[in-house]
Amino acid sequence: MDLRDNLSLALDAIRAHKLRASLTILGLTMGVATLITVMTIVQGANTYVETKIANLGTNVFRVAKTPFAVVDFTVVVKALKNKNIGPEDLAAVREGCKSCELVGASASGSLSIQYGNKQVDDTSIIGYTPNMVEIDTRTVDQGRYFTESEDFHAAYVCLIGSSVVDQLFPGVNPVGRNIRTGSQEFTVIGTFEKLGAVLGQDQDNFAIIPLTTYLKIRGTRSSLTLEIKASGGEKAFNAAQDEVTGLMRTRRHDRAGQDESFFVGTAQSYIALWQSISGSFFAVFVLVSSISAVVGGIVIMNVMLVSVTERTREIGVRRALGATQRDILGQFLTESLIQCLIGGVVGISIGFGCATALRSFTSFPASVKLWVAVLGVVISSVIGLFFGIYPARKAARLDPVTALRKDA
Repeated sequence: MDLRDNLSLALDAIRAHKLRASLTILGLTMGVATLITVMTIVQGANTYVETKIANLGTNVFRVAKTPFAVVDFTVVVKALKNKNIGPEDLAAVREGCKSCELVGASASGSLSIQYGNKQVDDTSIIGYTPNMVEIDTRTVDQGRYFTESEDFHAAYVCLIGSSVVDQLFPGVNPVGRNIRTGSQEFTVIGTFEKLGAVLGQDQDNFAIIPLTTYLKIRGTRSSLTLEIKASGGEKAFNAAQDEVTGLMRTRRHDRAGQDESFFVGTAQSYIALWQSISGSFFAVFVLVSSISAVVGGIVIMNVMLVSVTERTREIGVRRALGATQRDILGQFLTESLIQCLIGGVVGISIGFGCATALRSFTSFPASVKLWVAVLGVVISSVIGLFFGIYPARKAARLDPVTALRKDA
């Protein structure tokens, strides 16, 4: 028998038992759909994090008193005892780092912002040095950035994110208008382009003010985050990190062999941490969805065994007419494989559909990639072959005479 004959017989058998075939396919469909959905969401989240979550360029790194991203809370508790990073550290790094192109600083807190009878709560108030306009990845949309003179004189000026603009100034140009935060009044001199949400968190609910103004309002006891840009490739970037690390260790009297009393963060360190976290979740989800797929395979095997029992006489007739064991084996393996491929294709469609809907109707990312679909087809094929072998072998080994006597 050739492949065409096997396919024809397998499809005839599936059409003859539509309900049984549908129930057989259903288990595998759900397993593959779950697997595809999880993989597209995780891949999309990884891509999204690489482009947005770090909010750093590839040539920018940060230095702070506490870790930027960590999964061990005890590390944070220990880091809170570290000495604050202050303006004097900023000046020392600017003076001493020869590989650093730009050295800026930031500090942040949260306050409510008011304009007229409107209010935006939990707004991030960020103090920046003037050169952060060349370091930060945010882009000014309207107006301008504040100047060195405004920072030096602690001017009450600010730039606001698009969420603040939408809530306080719908349909109105906010530049030149005054907003209040606490007892202070700030003049809006600019706005930023929309960043969007990262994993459901709004990134545009912020106001940026001169760092000197921030320290005047919140007190000089705030710890700064040094924001350092080093262009010129990986070698220059690593050299700048080494210089800054050495300078900070010396200033903070960190002894040789002792851990630094500060933390360095890069875009790659954020991404690596995220990938380690997402990798653990991914492994768990894949395990769960794989169990569903295996259960679907077991269902297929059991149904195929029932099918062999019901079709014993048919097998006997085919053997009597000259079909070999290999022909019978191929027939039942083809039938199992077709059911699994149908379940896999339907599961892939459902998985991609769920991921696309999630991406379209929510802010959660999902990345639909061709290799994920190919993987789904491969998994379906493997399950079909693996769980179809035993029923097919049982059918192929039936004694023709015994099979013909069945129900005779």
